[in-house]
Amino acid sequence: MKISIEGMHCQACVNRVRRALDKVEGVHVQDVQIGSADVVTDKAGEAGAIKAIENAGFQPHIAA
Repeated sequence: MKISIEGMHCQACVNRVRRALDKVEGVHVQDVQIGSADVVTDKAGEAGAIKAIENAGFQPHIAA
């Protein structure tokens, strides 16, 4: 699942998002870059991933 993320500016933002996603059960992080994250998860994990990014202070959107 590709997630577009607004509000990321630097490597510290990337690290914050990666740490937040790493804590979500059932979410496997493949890549995090400024402005996006690529994760593998089931339908139940999608909501957890989105919530984790929001809690880290960013605006996530599932990319089409």
